[in-house]
Amino acid sequence: MTKRTSAMIGERLAVAVLSLFLVSLAVFFITELLPGDTAQELLGQAVTKEAAAILREQLGLDRPAVLRYMDWIFGLFRGDLGFSLVSNRPVSDLISERLPNSLILAAITMAITIPLALGLGIIAAIWRGSIFDRAISSAAIMFVSFPEFMIATLIVMLFSVYLKWLPALSFLPPSASFTTIVLAFIMPVTVLVFSSCSQMIRLTRAAISDAMATPYVELALLKGASRPRLVLRHALPNSVAPIVNSVALSMSGLLGGVIIVETVFNYPGLAKLMVDGVMTRDMPLIQTCSMIFCGFYLLLIMAADIIAILSNPRLRR
Repeated sequence: MTKRTSAMIGERLAVAVLSLFLVSLAVFFITELLPGDTAQELLGQAVTKEAAAILREQLGLDRPAVLRYMDWIFGLFRGDLGFSLVSNRPVSDLISERLPNSLILAAITMAITIPLALGLGIIAAIWRGSIFDRAISSAAIMFVSFPEFMIATLIVMLFSVYLKWLPALSFLPPSASFTTIVLAFIMPVTVLVFSSCSQMIRLTRAAISDAMATPYVELALLKGASRPRLVLRHALPNSVAPIVNSVALSMSGLLGGVIIVETVFNYPGLAKLMVDGVMTRDMPLIQTCSMIFCGFYLLLIMAADIIAILSNPRLRR
């Protein structure tokens, strides 16, 4: 690794840390602007102003926002995520119960999406201009145009309401059988695969098509190399950086799709926990969940940048 490569990686790490700090400011003060009052949500609509003021003082909500931000951010550095205002439990316990479910859902989705999208994108680039290429490109554009909640609603109406093949809610009891678990995952994973696979197919095809237009690929074509050999031996290795970026973008977009999917299917994941926190104005829970999602997003983007830097042969010499 050269000094230039190390410097570029160091710059990416510094930018990621600065971005995370700015995100923490945005998350905290935007959640402060949410309508509603936590004390009133906890005590009910018929609460008196005096009782609500006493509860705000007990919860520390009457302190200036800057002081509460400092306590919160230093608590994050120490690993202290605070207590939920609604359940009066440590936020870390609530997250540890839900985070594995979201990770399982994301892992299953990416295990299907990455090989499927890369395979279709590479095949479309190999047979560029063919009927298969046009069909794949048209389908990818069509599914990109549909938001996740619309795809989820249509799938629920078809397979749960009319056909009654699959459960409408992805509820997983502790004693669930393997068949129950598979049936519960089919529709959420299908929605996320459709939403994240389309973008990855288009970006992979575009990256390989750009590499196919370079002089060294044209020279290999003049020497008699077949189109599959051109793509797999010449174009694909030189398209690693944009393909990795497309995977990172799709995975980061998956974070937003998880929020919608977990809400629609009532899946007991981290995103559903954050949505429930928004409904009850549980600020410590909302802020911590938001930071986790933003941290995952920055980690994916930073990892894609570092892989793109390391895959550049000019920076390795």
